[in-house]
Amino acid sequence: MTTTPHRPQTATHSAPTTTREQARTVGVAAGRAFAVLRIAFGLTFLWAFVDKVFGLGYATPAGKGWLDGGDPTAGFLGKGAKGPFESFYHSLVGDFWVTPLFMIGLAGIGLALTLGIGMRIAAVAGTLLYLMMWAAALPPTTNPVIDDHILGAITLITLALVAAGNVWGLGRGWNKVELVQRYPWLR
Repeated sequence: MTTTPHRPQTATHSAPTTTREQARTVGVAAGRAFAVLRIAFGLTFLWAFVDKVFGLGYATPAGKGWLDGGDPTAGFLGKGAKGPFESFYHSLVGDFWVTPLFMIGLAGIGLALTLGIGMRIAAVAGTLLYLMMWAAALPPTTNPVIDDHILGAITLITLALVAAGNVWGLGRGWNKVELVQRYPWLR
């Protein structure tokens, strides 16, 4: 019986990463993905605000912006609302508080998400806004169970739960503010 001498094998690739390193890599990637999602949603709210203020010809026709004397909520509430809550939404058209509250909501949610601060407030306010817009046009036209408003609400809640403002945002610094530490719901 012959034996072959033991030859050390040369490494042709790097050593496998540990489970901890893999988890950290996944965590970093997930944090970045949530940050991109947060910023994208923030910019959609900010864009809606800017378009409705200036009437840039996208969702709001040119010359019909808020600064031109247009009412950003009247068209949707007056003509777009249908379904079981139609009369409720029609009754809101022209109320002095509806448009300013809607516009403050768009700007506030958009800024909070884009900057990564006040994620809990943004998630609650955004979810409420999404659910109200969903309820204004029941039943949904493309899917009887779920639509983009429900998906948006779920996304905002998820972004707040994972503290998405801490990556590529001002969330970590915001959370160190004394007022925010005293009242955690401001995170």
